[in-house]
Amino acid sequence: MGHAGVDDPHASLDQGMRHFYKKLSEATPAGAEAWPLDQQRAAWNALCQSFQAPHPPGLVVSDIICNGVPCRFYRREGSAVSPAVIYGHGGGWVLGGPATHDDMCAELCAETGAAVLLMDYRLAPEHPFPAQLEDSLKVWRWVREQGLHHGLDAENIIAAGDSAGGQMSVTLAMALQELGLPQLQGLVLIYPVLGANMNTPSYLRNAHAPCLTRDEMRFYLESFLGPEGAPSWHDAKAAPNLAPDVSYLPPSYITVAAHDPLRDDGVIFADKLKQAGVPVALREEPLLAHSYMRARHHSAVAMEGFKAIARALKALADGRAPPE
Repeated sequence: MGHAGVDDPHASLDQGMRHFYKKLSEATPAGAEAWPLDQQRAAWNALCQSFQAPHPPGLVVSDIICNGVPCRFYRREGSAVSPAVIYGHGGGWVLGGPATHDDMCAELCAETGAAVLLMDYRLAPEHPFPAQLEDSLKVWRWVREQGLHHGLDAENIIAAGDSAGGQMSVTLAMALQELGLPQLQGLVLIYPVLGANMNTPSYLRNAHAPCLTRDEMRFYLESFLGPEGAPSWHDAKAAPNLAPDVSYLPPSYITVAAHDPLRDDGVIFADKLKQAGVPVALREEPLLAHSYMRARHHSAVAMEGFKAIARALKALADGRAPPE
């Protein structure tokens, strides 16, 4: 959801993004997180579809079921066996689905040549943590067991996601390690939520930032983890920045935005990976805010950020280190 702060302290925000967020705030004003869930979800779906770009040419797109989890499946026409990207959409674990992330996943497929499985995972608060992790594991198992029949390289799986989907990507890798299963090829974390600490400097500095506020994150975290202080708030698979050991995680690309409460979540996690010896690239967007990928056709700066995500995804799929 999104709205601009009353005092608009984000003077350096890119002008294209500023125009985009103005339209966003008209549809989802301050306090929208208090709307009934059905109303929130319908408004967010409609808004995202109003900004949706057409699919690039040359793609085959279908809706399939992967071990009980609905997914939208994107592949290039005529492609040989392709790396598989399991994509977790943003929306605070509460909002979103194929209706909100269709065009972004289509463009990632077209840009990289990797096949993308956009998960329509179960949403909170009806299905709190760990339902989303369970769904991710089901899709991973489907790729491993059935992927080759659908032109997927079952040995080359990347988890990617924006915001809440970033958390889901990391916790999938954590669960694979815990279960003794083959690890992912890489992680692509796009302005991810990776902790439950709402008192980091970026949370406080960007409490009323465009697109995502501290109050909205409190609502999303409580929907996902239960009341603040409940056991899930202290579970490293729910909040990966709590993990004592991340040395087993695969090479990772993390992008954060300066005007985002979640900015420090990604920086903290990148530092943990670096200290553990995991190859990691961290890119900060000084002129952008949360959800900037959605504004790529309205802001040249956001489009360059999106192109950087695609380059990193392709590098990881090719077995290369993620570029800065």
